Amino acid sequence: MTNMLYVGLDVHKDTIAVAVADEGRGGEIRFFGTIAHKADSVLRLTKQLSKSGKTPTFCYEAGPCGYGLHRHLTKLGFECAVVAPAMIPRKTGDRVKTDRRDAEMLARLWRAGELTAIWAPDEEQEAMRDLIRTRKQAMDAVKVAKQQLLSFLLRHGLCYENGSYWTKGHRRWLAELRRFRFDYQQLAFEELKRAVDQAEVRVATLDRAIEDAVQTWRFAPVVDALRALRGVNTIIAATVVAEIGDITRFGNPRQLMAWLGLVPSEHSSGNTTRRGRLTKTGNALARTMLIEAGWSYRHPPKEGQPYLKRSAHLPQEIRDIGWKAQTRLYKRFRHLSNSGKPQPRVLAAIARELAGFIWDIARKTPLPA
Repeated sequence: MTNMLYVGLDVHKDTIAVAVADEGRGGEIRFFGTIAHKADSVLRLTKQLSKSGKTPTFCYEAGPCGYGLHRHLTKLGFECAVVAPAMIPRKTGDRVKTDRRDAEMLARLWRAGELTAIWAPDEEQEAMRDLIRTRKQAMDAVKVAKQQLLSFLLRHGLCYENGSYWTKGHRRWLAELRRFRFDYQQLAFEELKRAVDQAEVRVATLDRAIEDAVQTWRFAPVVDALRALRGVNTIIAATVVAEIGDITRFGNPRQLMAWLGLVPSEHSSGNTTRRGRLTKTGNALARTMLIEAGWSYRHPPKEGQPYLKRSAHLPQEIRDIGWKAQTRLYKRFRHLSNSGKPQPRVLAAIARELAGFIWDIARKTPLPA
């Protein structure tokens, strides 16, 4: 067998702390040193570690430095795992944290097989994620801008009473509002309105960019096929695929549901079974998109003209899955609602089952070579 050398990397913006662990349960764990976080420094490190005749295998925690180090080591021909920080076992009473101790801990756990590597996206996948997450930030900015405007009006006793907020009527009311005594107070109001408009324009720009980017994306066939599901438009489909990546890497839909954090937590012992709230351990953005899509299943099954138009070119097998999802999830939504379940719990259950249909469609959609 090849003699392995397990290398733990504690990665920072400027430096990388390196620790190595020899193969075998009693193998030595030692701190190798600290190198600069640069490509040539990493190359020299791999050459120094390879001089011993052992094959180095690397791991480091996912963090703000991204996946550049992973790609660089992979191109050099070495195995490199990126590990989710939340999945790293830690001692409860350990109160000392240094770069050296972190690197040694990673090397030891990597050798023991206690670390699980996450799926690392390629550059194209990461670029799509950046676009998707920028849109999410823009949507958050819209919410903040709207809340600031409404709070400003509430402080001055101005409330819209002719319907819902942000409808055409509400926006017309805002445009005609001239009730402030001081000019500079009116200016503050106008600036808050402009902030809402500018944030919404930014979201619209990013929506168009996502629509264009999906056309040439490797996962474009999957995004297109997922639109066969009710409530899943291009933005939701692209977000789910961008955050999850290759959905077919999950062996069954239950694994995808667990990865999304849509399964209940459990604390069972002996003959007692206790299940609690959702684990919420997975990707929050993908989970939010599925819950948003789940709202549409409160309506009876229907294949309207917009749905038929966007799904007409899809294989019959995919369209059949979409119709099955409509009939099943509507029935499920109605049953849970009528039984008195809280609305958030109903939506979580619908999102969980919707993830299963997404897995099935992705599995049956071929990707370009």
